[in-house]
Amino acid sequence: MILLDGKTTAESIKENIREELDTHIHNGLRRPHLVAILVGNDGASKTYVDSKERNSRALGFNSTVLRLPEDTTQQFLIDKINTFNSDPEVDGILVQSPLPGHIDERVITQTIVPEKDVDGFHDINMGKLAKGDEGFVSATPLGVVMMLKAYRIPTSGKHCVVVGRSNIVGRPMSLLMSNNSEYGNCTVTLCHSRTTDLGHFTRQADILIVALGKPGFITSDMVKPGATVIDVGITRIEDPGRKSGYYLKGDVDFNGVKEVAGHITPVPGGVGLMTIAALLSNTFRAYKLNMGL
Repeated sequence: MILLDGKTTAESIKENIREELDTHIHNGLRRPHLVAILVGNDGASKTYVDSKERNSRALGFNSTVLRLPEDTTQQFLIDKINTFNSDPEVDGILVQSPLPGHIDERVITQTIVPEKDVDGFHDINMGKLAKGDEGFVSATPLGVVMMLKAYRIPTSGKHCVVVGRSNIVGRPMSLLMSNNSEYGNCTVTLCHSRTTDLGHFTRQADILIVALGKPGFITSDMVKPGATVIDVGITRIEDPGRKSGYYLKGDVDFNGVKEVAGHITPVPGGVGLMTIAALLSNTFRAYKLNMGL
């Protein structure tokens, strides 16, 4: 079994960005600028945004975090996004989800202009992905493909089973893995909550990508021996005995599945770190397009 180390892989990707950015800065160009907007006080969302800000600054990006109260109106949020849309020195914009119930997340997603949509959620970017055209791809699916590429795991002609059909992970993941590209060309099965006999499909997977949000759901008897298992799930489990009061668990029963899998991602230390790296990669690409590089 080979552990797919998200930390090492993400650091390598960030180092490549840093080296190229240093050249641009040396030539007198400005730094990339990522804007993150957080509405409300959700603890997990705050942690994610803080991590994005910290990683952006460590890489040499300019980072703006706009923290808004829970009762922020939808129109106020739209107006703020449009201000950043029209700012030529802002390269990437993301609005952290989930949003408070009175705000329509779909409306907000479509407000960010596609060329600054580094989360890859705008309909235009999703449509480009579906067609196999070049746009911005959702950070988590992109991070998974970066991981496969870093470990040179062959995908062409393989059977990839994606468990979960969200617009953030499962659906774009299935499109990426089936696209005609170096780390695509899979035969893809997309499973979800209504799939009958899920194990029948997961046991066929050469590459199994799980994004359910159900901790420990995938067990060793559901995995084909030698399969590559990518665990996208991450859930906080309360544990009063720990200083933090919780621990993180993925959708895969790691201790059992690692005895069967050929490759496997840990939680934490796997896909989560790759998501940040992919977001920074998207932002750097948006910056270069914006600067005409």
